Amino acid sequence: MWDVIVLGAGAAGLMAGIEAGRRGRRVLVLDHARAPGEKIRISGGGRCNFTNLQIAPECFLSQNPRFALSALRRYTQHDFIARIDRAGIAWHEKTLGQLFCDGSARQVVDMLVRDLAEAGGELRLGVGVTGVKPGFTVETDQGPLKAGSVIVATGGKSIPKMGATGLGYDIARSFGLPLIETRPGLVPLTFTDAQLEGMKALAGLSVQARVGLQGAKIAFDEGLLFTHRGLSGPSILQISSYWREGQAISVDLAAGRDLAQEATDARAEKGAKELANALDLPEKLARSITERAGLSGKLATQSKAALQKLGDAVHRWQLIPNGTEGYRTAEVTLGGVDTKALDAKTMEAREVPGLYFIGEVVDVTGWLGGYNFQWAWSSGWAAGQVA
Repeated sequence: MWDVIVLGAGAAGLMAGIEAGRRGRRVLVLDHARAPGEKIRISGGGRCNFTNLQIAPECFLSQNPRFALSALRRYTQHDFIARIDRAGIAWHEKTLGQLFCDGSARQVVDMLVRDLAEAGGELRLGVGVTGVKPGFTVETDQGPLKAGSVIVATGGKSIPKMGATGLGYDIARSFGLPLIETRPGLVPLTFTDAQLEGMKALAGLSVQARVGLQGAKIAFDEGLLFTHRGLSGPSILQISSYWREGQAISVDLAAGRDLAQEATDARAEKGAKELANALDLPEKLARSITERAGLSGKLATQSKAALQKLGDAVHRWQLIPNGTEGYRTAEVTLGGVDTKALDAKTMEAREVPGLYFIGEVVDVTGWLGGYNFQWAWSSGWAAGQVA
């Protein structure tokens, strides 16, 4: 009989196991994978973007974005940074408050596994969990296990090649907990063949861009990457979490500039140049923009209306994605266990005492840039204080 069984040895699960173990609880952490913390290991290009300095409620998507506040305020990014510092892991800040390890992300995994062991918790890998029965009995492919409390930290459906499944949602359903529809988040956007025809020459090109939803206030100023399948890069991944089928996205390929005015001002000096060559943009991008705007000829021959059309093509490029690349490449899963069914302070199911849901399985999804890891640390910590 275990006091606490944690399902999932990822960021949230390991954190919960450590905190429960430090309270003297007899803890078992289970995972079907052969190694713990695989998403931690591959995150941030192998350097783990482990948190963000700019944690705020508007950086999280949920039917109830304020649900995450209790845990995030009680266990903050600064608390986790202090833990990283105590472990002697060197780190640095990149853009937009993103924090990364100087070395390998394995350092973070090793720290968590070590802390779990030191807290008296046991980690069992390669164990397939098939369900949880009231009581609680955790059904596994190696036989049933009894527990006083169960913490579900099984993650979402994203990156199935790493073993992601919908087990956590199945467990929630089996106990009558409501779910918010799940869909891929932080994922590249795809387009029709006709739309891709005009982008093919740009595949591999990365530019800084502002990407938003047409008619909405939300927009992100980050990198944009043209691919053979559509658009990717941080700005696209960010907006993908807000985008729904049929919506147009708005792309500004030169945010903070006024290309129409720049072209007008450059006439005297660069008037003899072809329009595409006169623009201060990557050559392939400039040619693509002028072709899309239906413009050609020398800069000096362009009318005011033509240059305004150019400005619209640069700053107000409207296009409707036909979908996303799906869970295969999505970094997170939007939706999940409805927060209405959970206690915001403890992560415990209101109608099922002793059953907890934390991390990505819950309907709380952060922006790109360390926000989802912080939710994992904070929600795991919160459950670990009481389970």
